[in-house]
Amino acid sequence: MDRDQVGRDLASLVLTVVELLRQLMERQAIRRVEQGDLSDEQVERIGETLMHLEARMTELCDQHGLRLEDLNLDLGPLGSLLPRD
Repeated sequence: MDRDQVGRDLASLVLTVVELLRQLMERQAIRRVEQGDLSDEQVERIGETLMHLEARMTELCDQHGLRLEDLNLDLGPLGSLLPRD
């Protein structure tokens, strides 16, 4: 295995973990919005933050020659790591 491939694989692993955390944060934010726990300003701020995070993830994937779909790991009988809505 060459250095470039090792670097790409490491970037893929790190971005997979970051994407998993981003999706978990997004689901938690949606739950809080649906519960009505947040002010309109907080809802707006969370929405903007989540959009910026998704855009940044896309940029990072582009920089490393990856697509968001490439980050999803097949866990065999458990299914995929990153569910896509």
